[in-house]
Amino acid sequence: MQRKSQYIGIMDLKEIGHIIKERRATLVVNQRTVSELSGVAVNTLVAIERGEGNPQITTLLNILETIGLQLGVKPKVIEFETR
Repeated sequence: MQRKSQYIGIMDLKEIGHIIKERRATLVVNQRTVSELSGVAVNTLVAIERGEGNPQITTLLNILETIGLQLGVKPKVIEFETR
C-alpha cells in the first residue's frame, strides 16, 4: 500500500508577490508610494512583487497593511491517496 499526501492551497512567495502587485495596481498606487507609506525599501518591494528574496514577516505585514490586505494562517488541507 502506497501513501501519497498532497498539500492543497499552499501559497508561495511568487503568488503573494503577484497579489501585492495586483492590489497595488487596483489602487492605482506606484511602488515608490507603497514603499514610503510602509517604510519598506522600494528595492525590497520590487523583489517581493517578483517573488524573489526572503522578506521578514514584519516587512510583508507592513506592505499588506499599507495596501489594505491581511495575512491569514490556517491549517493545511491534506489529501491522502492510497493505492
